[in-house]
Amino acid sequence: MTGESRSPALTLSEVSAGYGDAPVLHGITVTVRAGGWLAVVGPNGAGKSTLLKSMAGLAHATGEILLFGQTLGSLPRKRLARTIGYAPQQPAIPEGLTVTDYVLLGRTPHLGPLARDGSTDHAVVADALTRMDLTAFAARRLHTLSGGERQRAVLARVLAQRASVLLLDEPTTGLDLGHAQALLEQVDQLRATHGLTVVSTVHDLTSAAQYAEDLLLLSGGEAVANGRPAEVLTTRRIEHHYAATVDVLHRDGGIVVAPRRDRG
Repeated sequence: MTGESRSPALTLSEVSAGYGDAPVLHGITVTVRAGGWLAVVGPNGAGKSTLLKSMAGLAHATGEILLFGQTLGSLPRKRLARTIGYAPQQPAIPEGLTVTDYVLLGRTPHLGPLARDGSTDHAVVADALTRMDLTAFAARRLHTLSGGERQRAVLARVLAQRASVLLLDEPTTGLDLGHAQALLEQVDQLRATHGLTVVSTVHDLTSAAQYAEDLLLLSGGEAVANGRPAEVLTTRRIEHHYAATVDVLHRDGGIVVAPRRDRG
């Protein structure tokens, strides 16, 4: 896309969004630099998923959303699909497909109206399966997979899309600790080697602080803090917006948010 190297990947100005007559987000303003990683955090119901849907052009929004300097709504759908890879928190899973066939759907934006997938597409799919540790499941039907395995298949489909912006809604849901860590490492490696821009919603504040460059804290549909993890994740702020008792620990330049039992 013209100007990608010079413009921020995403610029949101006074964005409000919702469903029907029920607004969920109110006046969100945030900029995501090209090649950066923004983690959207906040308590349940804060509007995190709605924000990602707005960035993907899948939720009605007012205000202005720019994708590499161009108004999101002005871009053709196919061009948008080649630029943004979106993995929802609860994706529709077509059970009759094999894992390979499902991941191959990620190549659809790159095919012409009558074009069939070719060797390049299959090579991209094989790479995505390898990255998500799914090669052994390539011929399995989706409905035979565990929840965590299906989640990895969804992310493999998004990787096969080869978009320059990844919108990942709770990408580690259903994954065990090892696969969750491996996934975040893979995303960060792709960001470093291919210049991908990542926006993800994350429940685990420690993971958000360790992988994302910047955090956006939502609460009640509003942005209450935006900046570096150390600036956003303060004990007072977390306890206020999450109604939780925590310790925020700074170790070797990283941040650990540890729940602390309040024994009264």
